[in-house]
Amino acid sequence: MSTFELKTHKSGRTYSNPHFFILNKGLNSGKPLSNPCPNCFVVTTATEEAKNTLFHLSMMLQIGGFYAYYLKGSVIPFISIDDCRNTLKNGFKQNKNSGFELQKHINLVTVISKKEKELQNVIDKIAVLKMAYIRNCFKVMQSKEA
Repeated sequence: MSTFELKTHKSGRTYSNPHFFILNKGLNSGKPLSNPCPNCFVVTTATEEAKNTLFHLSMMLQIGGFYAYYLKGSVIPFISIDDCRNTLKNGFKQNKNSGFELQKHINLVTVISKKEKELQNVIDKIAVLKMAYIRNCFKVMQSKEA
């Protein structure tokens, strides 16, 4: 694997190499982001393929709670840059050494995430339908009282 570099992001800085951001404060620490925020690290790689692999690996590690183990702080939890770097490196190494095809897992998680978004969209539409039905019921009741 090509190496990656993990640094603290500074507002206004731009990056020429393929990159993504990792949230470092709050209960969602470790969550990969496409766009920067004030509390994030930046991961830069040599290739777009390496960026995509590390982005999805970071997402799987965050969803799996692997970053949460390293959270520090009582008011606003955060993850240190070293803990984040080591978790990302170990996650990649573990998948590589155990013979798993990381890309296969990434594709599977991507399909699951897509289905999750579709189902969430259906749930949102059902909530809107329920609200419309309830409002219509009260309109009917108000018109009968008048």
